[in-house]
Amino acid sequence: MELFVNNEKLDVSLENEKTVGDVLKAFEVECEKNQAATIAIAVNGKNVAAADFEIVSAMELTQETKIELTVLNLSEIDNAFEMAATDFEALGEKLEQVSVLIQSGKDKDVNALIKQTADVIDNFCHIVAYSALFPEAYSNITIEGKSVSDFFAEFSPILHDFESALESKDTVLTGDLAEYELAPRIKAIAQAIRR
Repeated sequence: MELFVNNEKLDVSLENEKTVGDVLKAFEVECEKNQAATIAIAVNGKNVAAADFEIVSAMELTQETKIELTVLNLSEIDNAFEMAATDFEALGEKLEQVSVLIQSGKDKDVNALIKQTADVIDNFCHIVAYSALFPEAYSNITIEGKSVSDFFAEFSPILHDFESALESKDTVLTGDLAEYELAPRIKAIAQAIRR
């Protein structure tokens, strides 16, 4: 059997492990000791979907069995949140300038900023999803006194209004929403996740 973690081959010896599931259970115990979590599993070159986990776990180990695991640890999540906080702070500053950019005819800059906003929020949502693997460390994240899901439930309509203002080319509303609705909330996210 070969075991790879984050594309690095580990030198492991089997003790009582007879199935793929035995190896995964033993590895998960080590992950917990090291504040890490497995986020993806591949066996013999095929990604294991959640629906197939039980079937794959029952597979007998052979000399040819190749298990590949992708693992995240707590410090990587901390670093990702720190980088996201920096991105949100910079984004908040830029969003405050949307009215000026529109008045200056810098539509390309505004469009690039819209894309950046979507990318930063998407990245943040991925980090939040991974942070759920470490509930003891991240279950208490709040933004403006709300859970992340409650915050985004209130934030989503504003994003929708912003998108509508862009589509209808309502430059005044676009600038106002960016400066007075989006920017403060973006900065609040940065403040909430800064450690």
